[in-house]
Amino acid sequence: QVQLVESGGGLVQAGGSLRLSCAASGRTFSTYNVAWFRQAPGKEREFVAAIRWSGLITYNADSVKGRFTISRDNAKNTVYLQMNSLEPEDTAVYYCAAGGSSRSMYDYPSWGQGTQVTVSS
Repeated sequence: QVQLVESGGGLVQAGGSLRLSCAASGRTFSTYNVAWFRQAPGKEREFVAAIRWSGLITYNADSVKGRFTISRDNAKNTVYLQMNSLEPEDTAVYYCAAGGSSRSMYDYPSWGQGTQVTVSS
């Protein structure tokens, strides 16, 4: 397993942008698929985006298509989530996860501690 640390969350106005980072430890990080999930208060954790180990294939939830972009830099052991045109509905704790290959949170054995994103209207 790898250890993951998210950063980049914060408070932003609707329409604004944030870039989240997920830094990983471990020399084999480049072989892991990575995903971002989010959890709003009182709601289940939901899939946001995922990227294959090569960085060549990405997936996005319908709710963020055209607004969020996932990318990775394996040389830096880091995965990013660029979030544009943020909406109040995007307010949640965002988690990165590694080691899975689907949109299900139960497929991922490694998780970060999460970073709070708050979008004000």
